[in-house]
Amino acid sequence: MTAKELAKILGLSEASVSFALNGKPGVSTKTRNRILEEAEKYGIHVNRKASTSHASIYLIYYRKHGAVLTDTSFFSELTEGVEEECVREGYRVNILNVYTVEDLSRQIEELSNQGAAGFMVLGTEMHGEDFAPLPFSKVPVLLLDNHFLSSRIDSVRINNVDGAYQATNYLIRKLKTVPGYLHSSYPINNFDERTEGFHKALRHNGMSVSKAVVHALSPSIDGAYGDMLEILEQKEETARCYFADNDQIAIGAMRAFREKGYQIPGDISIIGFDDIQMCSYTEPPLSSVHVPKYHMGLVAAERLIRDIGQKDYYAVNIEVSTNLVLRGSI
Repeated sequence: MTAKELAKILGLSEASVSFALNGKPGVSTKTRNRILEEAEKYGIHVNRKASTSHASIYLIYYRKHGAVLTDTSFFSELTEGVEEECVREGYRVNILNVYTVEDLSRQIEELSNQGAAGFMVLGTEMHGEDFAPLPFSKVPVLLLDNHFLSSRIDSVRINNVDGAYQATNYLIRKLKTVPGYLHSSYPINNFDERTEGFHKALRHNGMSVSKAVVHALSPSIDGAYGDMLEILEQKEETARCYFADNDQIAIGAMRAFREKGYQIPGDISIIGFDDIQMCSYTEPPLSSVHVPKYHMGLVAAERLIRDIGQKDYYAVNIEVSTNLVLRGSI
């Protein structure tokens, strides 16, 4: 069968069929997949890799607050994993930054109509109300670094509960005391899950959650430093050791403690979360919960590409495990 005959059967233009078979832009992902499926059915040879070589996957960074997405090393590793898998499978990766749910919704709608193959939304700063109105019906969308129980799309995220549990449990076993908690003052789902892991470790060791010293700090190095300095100047109660919601909070707090004469780890031990590159260069080097950022991006891209062109679709939530990296701060 010729491409001209296939176009007639499908009720499409010869140009559309030609674009799809030759991997050129100018046809939507839905139409492209339909053409390729029918072409294979009628014995026309299709090079699936070539057919996607001009298709684009969009990695969208949703920056609602801008306070959390400040560490470039974490997200650059994540992006590297996404890009490597997409390029291997013949897709281009375009990166967008959006700051409002209205802009996010508009971008997904417009780019879907222009033939985007799929979307990954970095939803670290998203909440349920941001997620609900998004148009997820036309092409596959994957939520990265977050998950909502009511969602019907794939998600890939960190196992925050277990990571926080392991870190807190280590502090308890090592120092035989109730750990303190350097908690983010910004409401982020990841941090809520880490709170759950922190509390779980306390209860597992027979400790009261109410006995833990908790300091609310901004989730950035400068913000956490300023907040912790103010807490120390007001002579609020401190703990012998702390679990921090992320490394930036831990690093900022360490700076404040040291300025006020505390020795780390002699007087206070701290463990962070994420294991960003800076952890190896602090004084002392910061212990942290390692998140395999590159692998997380790779897994997300693999899953999204698998969904492209699938007729039957069932959403999954993939959790990426973590491990402790012990350095000089404990």
